[in-house]
Amino acid sequence: MEKLDYKKQFKELYMPSAKPALVNVPEMIFFAVRGSGDPNKSADYKSALELLYAMSFTVKMSKMNGTQPQGYFEYVVPPLEGLWYQEGIDGIDYSRKEEFQWISMIRQPEFVTEEVFENARAAVQKKKPHLDTSEVQLMKRCEGLCVQLMHTGPYDDEPASIEKLHRFAEENGYEEDFSEGRYHHEIYLSDPRKCAPERLKTVIRHPVKLRG
Repeated sequence: MEKLDYKKQFKELYMPSAKPALVNVPEMIFFAVRGSGDPNKSADYKSALELLYAMSFTVKMSKMNGTQPQGYFEYVVPPLEGLWYQEGIDGIDYSRKEEFQWISMIRQPEFVTEEVFENARAAVQKKKPHLDTSEVQLMKRCEGLCVQLMHTGPYDDEPASIEKLHRFAEENGYEEDFSEGRYHHEIYLSDPRKCAPERLKTVIRHPVKLRG
């Protein structure tokens, strides 16, 4: 049986054009960890990623030890994502990375329930006791109407792509709708450890609403 690859199955969510476009994002299930600070300097950020991948692969590989949950199917672990915000700012200011608040997350298959989450957390705590599994949460999130594009290049060059999103929204009768739970959103399709900065691919997504 072919594995479900969310990136290929839902190209409108994970493989957008370099030109801004509207997208209506449905509800999804995530493992998520919250934190703050500059991700380039934060030990907490690195720990969060290790925890998210440990949780995600524990669920994926559960078939190997016969603990797979009801409804399990073969799939590719979806890419890492991040929600970013700063207090008192609409969007984000890259010159003040130390003020970042972030929610790092990885999408989960539809069969992941609270029970599956708790079983995975217990397994990770046993296998990797250095990780604080109390930091991870199961999160359902419906992002709704957004504008997005594919950014190619270093993360620090993202402001130019963000300006394209802002201009597109304005020119098409929308406005960015940053609010509680609606943040600057990035989906990381490249591994920065293996990919040259100029070739990094990142989906950038901003919440919008009709200009009233």
